[in-house]
Order: sequence, then structure tokens, then C-alpha cells
Amino acid sequence: MGTSTNSDTSFAISPHDLASLLGTPQAPRILDVRRAAAIDGSSQRVAAAVRCPPESVAQFAAAPPSGPVVTVCVYGHAVSQQAAAQLRAAGWDARYLAGGLAGGEDGVDAPQDIERWRSAGLPVIRKRPDLGVTGLQPSRWITRQRPKIDRIACPWLIRRFIDPHAEFFYVPTDQVLARAQTLGAVAFDLPGAPISHEGPLCSFDALLAAFGLQETASLQVLADVIRAADTDQPGQSPQAAGLLAFSVGLSALHATDDTAMLLAALPLYDALLAWARMQAGGLPESHSWKPEAMLGARA
Repeated sequence: MGTSTNSDTSFAISPHDLASLLGTPQAPRILDVRRAAAIDGSSQRVAAAVRCPPESVAQFAAAPPSGPVVTVCVYGHAVSQQAAAQLRAAGWDARYLAGGLAGGEDGVDAPQDIERWRSAGLPVIRKRPDLGVTGLQPSRWITRQRPKIDRIACPWLIRRFIDPHAEFFYVPTDQVLARAQTLGAVAFDLPGAPISHEGPLCSFDALLAAFGLQETASLQVLADVIRAADTDQPGQSPQAAGLLAFSVGLSALHATDDTAMLLAALPLYDALLAWARMQAGGLPESHSWKPEAMLGARA
């Protein structure tokens, strides 16, 4: 039986615990500290991770500490542990991902640890340098002005799971594709754009597929609501009418500032994700008015 090489598990975070934080405003910064050869030879990275090679950790650590950080390497061994220790020495709240991106190393880590790490459902994304998503610098995205649903849901997904530093541009419809070229941005939610509607599916579905996130159960639950609201099929999801109402209302409140609408809507989608996770986890919660129960409790 293999034994884990982790030397200080007190500063480890499990894939399960990290997965519960990813996609939320409380998510830590994720630093992909794999060596260049490991990154170049891999087709994936942990969702929302930015690239920080081991030789760049000292430069990152020199900045004033600002929130929790999780370092990720291939197996969760020396590279990420040393990076986390370096950050902690500089005053950062830093941990490393137990098992790393691979979920442990066969023949080295304990089999029971590997089984637990790999079954945690940690969201990973497909590398898409063709879309400007490299983890090295902020990606850019552009779409039509006056967003309602898809053009808010997609930026939310990008910001929470793909690139936390992404930049977004809203422009008149007839300018989207031309401005995409000049800005080096990815056009979305427009016919002819790399990310857009495909048959009955909406741009949010296409974005999930583009980055390999369509198998994440909570995001698929959320996609069902977004698709029904965006394609005007409220009968496909009981929650779609509510999402549409909130979206139209936010659009009215921010009629002259699309970026302000995006910022105002992010907490709405954060809440929807929390709800979707409860649904996917088999823990749905409903709400009802039961005055008799209240009276009984008071008595």
C-alpha cells in the first residue's frame, strides 16, 4: 500500500471543501503552481485558477495579503506545499490542495485518500488558449448591449469558474464582431460568435460545453433554469419566470449602464447556484406559510 508524501496536512484543503467554495464570492484565489512542463502537458486546470509558476510565487507573495489562497500542483506534494509555505511566511492565509489536480499519485498516496479525493467532484475546466483563456492574463469577452439573461449568466460563469479577472464589453449589436477583433475579445451570444445558441441550447450551455463544465451537476441544474428563461419557455422550469422577472427588472434599473447591471446581478446568480447545489445534492428546501406551526411552537 502506498503512503502519502504530504508532510503537513494541517495546511491542506480537501477537494470536497474546495469544491464547496468554488463559484461563490467566498472562494479563495486559486494559484496553479505546476511547473511549465506539467501545465503544457495537461489539458485541464482547476476551475478559476490563475497560473503562477513556482519561480513566480515570491513575487506574488510580496504583495500585501488579501484573502485566502489555495495552491495547486499535480499531486499535492512538494510543489504546492512549498508554495503555500512560502506564502504563509509572507503573511498570506495559504493552503494547498490535497491530492492536487490529479487527485493523488497512484502507488504513492494512500488508496483511501486517492479514492476520496477523486470522488469529490472538484470542478476542473478545459484549457482554451484559442479563446484567450490561459490563466496568465485576463481574458476578454464582448457581446450585445442591454443584457437580460444569457449575457449576464455567461459573464457570471466566466467570473466564478473560468477567469476571475475577465473583462467584459457590451456594445451595439452591429459592432460586436468587429470590436471583438480590435479588442482581442471573444464574442458571445450572437449568431456567428464562438459562443452562442446551438439549436435548443443557449449560450450558457455552449459555454459550459466549451470548458468541460457541463458534467458539474449543480451547473446543469442552473443551466436548465437559464435556458428556459432565455428561450421564453417558462414551462420547462418552474424557476424560469422568476429569473426572467428579476432580469427584466434589473435591466430597467440599469438601463444606461450594462456593467452596473452585471455587477448587480452577480449576487442573484450566486444565490441561484446555492439553490442549484441543494437541488443537485438531494437537499431541496421549500418555503410555506404555516401559522398553526408557529402558534404551536410559541405555546
